[in-house]
Amino acid sequence: MPDLKQFRLPDVGEGLVEADIISWKVAVGDVVKVNTVLVEIETAKSLVELPSPYAGVVSELLFPEGATVDVGTPIITVDVDPAGAAADPEAPPPLADDMVPTLPVDDMAPASPAGSATAEAAKGNGRTSNLVGYGPRTTEARRRPRKPSGGQSTPARELQTAFSTNRTVARPVAPPRPPQVVVPVPQQAVPGAMLPGVGTVPGPGLPPPARAQAKPPVRKLARDLGVDLATCAATGPGGSVTREDVLAVVAGREVLAAPDPDGVRRPARREERIPVRGVRKMTAEAVSRSAFTAPHVTEFITVDVTRTVKLVRRLEKDPVFEGVRVSPLLVVAKALLVAVGRNPHVNAAWDEAAQEIVVKRYVNLGIAAATPRGLVVPNIKDAEAMSLRELADALATLTATARAGRTQPAEMAGGTISITNVGVFGVDTGTPILNSGEAAILCFGVVRRQPWVHKGRVVPRWVTQLALSFDHRLVDGDLGSRFLSDVASVLRDPARAAVHGKWEPF
Repeated sequence: MPDLKQFRLPDVGEGLVEADIISWKVAVGDVVKVNTVLVEIETAKSLVELPSPYAGVVSELLFPEGATVDVGTPIITVDVDPAGAAADPEAPPPLADDMVPTLPVDDMAPASPAGSATAEAAKGNGRTSNLVGYGPRTTEARRRPRKPSGGQSTPARELQTAFSTNRTVARPVAPPRPPQVVVPVPQQAVPGAMLPGVGTVPGPGLPPPARAQAKPPVRKLARDLGVDLATCAATGPGGSVTREDVLAVVAGREVLAAPDPDGVRRPARREERIPVRGVRKMTAEAVSRSAFTAPHVTEFITVDVTRTVKLVRRLEKDPVFEGVRVSPLLVVAKALLVAVGRNPHVNAAWDEAAQEIVVKRYVNLGIAAATPRGLVVPNIKDAEAMSLRELADALATLTATARAGRTQPAEMAGGTISITNVGVFGVDTGTPILNSGEAAILCFGVVRRQPWVHKGRVVPRWVTQLALSFDHRLVDGDLGSRFLSDVASVLRDPARAAVHGKWEPF
């Protein structure tokens, strides 16, 4: 009998209540092993791939791509006993209990060919490799060859064959079952036609139609626009469907409105509705909560950062920083850490329930990152204890992970103070909203070469603007001003970081 196991959507974050199914990595009938990736989901914070806890054959996908599923809801069914479900009436009778075979193969690899070195080695010692928790087998592997059949293969027999060649954990052979009824395909069926109980009939010698290849963002765009990926021309690498391919289908079917007074017919669709979910939904809730909970104050300062720019250029040529990108943001991060050491009460949080101010003895430095899925603020744990090279490596890893959409929920939890770099967009400055639960956020603007009074003369210098938003419940105006002034002081002359000494907030 089939042994069906349902895999329920787990809580992959801290208090996750729901997630969106972005793309299935398996299809019905696929053979899976333990830890085979089944599905990619989007939580309120990140993209996460879920591995299979079972080995078997995929029996049913319970939700389509794009569906929003509550935590604890079954999303996929796996038959962990497909051999019993697909018993063949023409197969030889099952072995006796003392002759139940096991497979002498590695638990995460396909079975070794007959006569291979692995098979011979396993046959020599009579031991097999099993999945963790199943224990060793003591019987020797003796698989009886299946008697060939001259008739047309059936889906049940194909499933039995596919599973027997990929299964890695041995089980007792199930007793024979009554033959399953399989609807035969009429000989006169037209290739590509739909038959009741059978599905699409492929042409002679042709495989079933392949699933269109596309990246998750492209699949989401197609779902939102109601486009079937199978109807798109695949012009991307490896025959994949691109964003442009999907938009081309939409452009081709767009309904035109009545002619305007000037005689020009324009598209009828003038609005687009995008579901609020995932990162966008989480960001909206977080910034709304922060904006209407913490009383924001923002201060600004314009800084001559010519010496910082020169330092960055020297570090780019320094062997210590070989292989890592050095940018002004690295020096800004270091300047903030120095300023926190001099003004520790900026690195704090408000405990509403206890009516206390919690001053942190560590800095989990958040870096706001714009990604295709929305704004995320992952943080560098214990940044205050890092050298400048370690900080550069951490920034590079954080940025690459965020852009790839692979930031995990734990990497965005526990931040204490943040930086947002609007300068990468050519923006001078802004009034950032606090990351929820933090007391301050520093906005770093674009670095421009502009006229500046230096040593009594107007000369071109590298200049930027900084903005500091802070929670006025925790940070008074004088503390916020001193903190911002200290950050500017280090950027104006990076040597002052050494003068301020070791990071010692207490």
